[in-house]
Amino acid sequence: MPPRAAQPGTAHPSGAGPRPGPATDPRPPGQRRTGYGDLLDDLAGWAPAATPAGGFRLVPVRPDRDLPLITRWMNDPAVAAFWELEGPAGVTAAHVGAQLAGDGRSVPCLGVLDGTPMSYFEIYRADLDPLARHYPARPHDTGVHLLIGGGADRGRGLGTTLLRAVADLVLDHRPRCTRVLAEPDLRNAPSVAAFLGAGFLLDAEVDLPGKRAALMVRERALRHLL
Repeated sequence: MPPRAAQPGTAHPSGAGPRPGPATDPRPPGQRRTGYGDLLDDLAGWAPAATPAGGFRLVPVRPDRDLPLITRWMNDPAVAAFWELEGPAGVTAAHVGAQLAGDGRSVPCLGVLDGTPMSYFEIYRADLDPLARHYPARPHDTGVHLLIGGGADRGRGLGTTLLRAVADLVLDHRPRCTRVLAEPDLRNAPSVAAFLGAGFLLDAEVDLPGKRAALMVRERALRHLL
């Protein structure tokens, strides 16, 4: 899972260096599209997915509603060890707010399983991200960060189930995307194992600022084979 990210221009959630600040859209307000639509194919409108664990959907974060829950998850020691966002609500608010104030290249979401928010995802354009400096990026590469919120939901295969579901959602709703990527810390063996179980392959080990990462890739061409 990613190390600390705060404001635009500081550490990126992937640990891959500085995130650019919000882009300025020169079009008049009435002609602008949302960042979700422009860069991640209207993620907010993606259909739910059926999984062996129940119905699942990605719901973009609303800070007024979701910040206390995400802050509590970030202060779980098992999460904080890799996300490095422990502390008061302002720490989480800065991390989430930097994405919401940007141009839509990264969208923070709650993972909602059978109506219950139980995980946090960041879906991002890896090809537009500082991560792209560290691997041969393709246009529309899409990255995933994940944390499972409650300790009772960990260690029983839910991470694998949800990662497969989210990768399928990306490939179903982003026809120009040929692969889904992730870059978990190599020390986070359960996370690496979850990606492998979800059909991702270990493409390379890469040195990112703050961590040595496993570059995990799920190719569209192999999605029905792995």
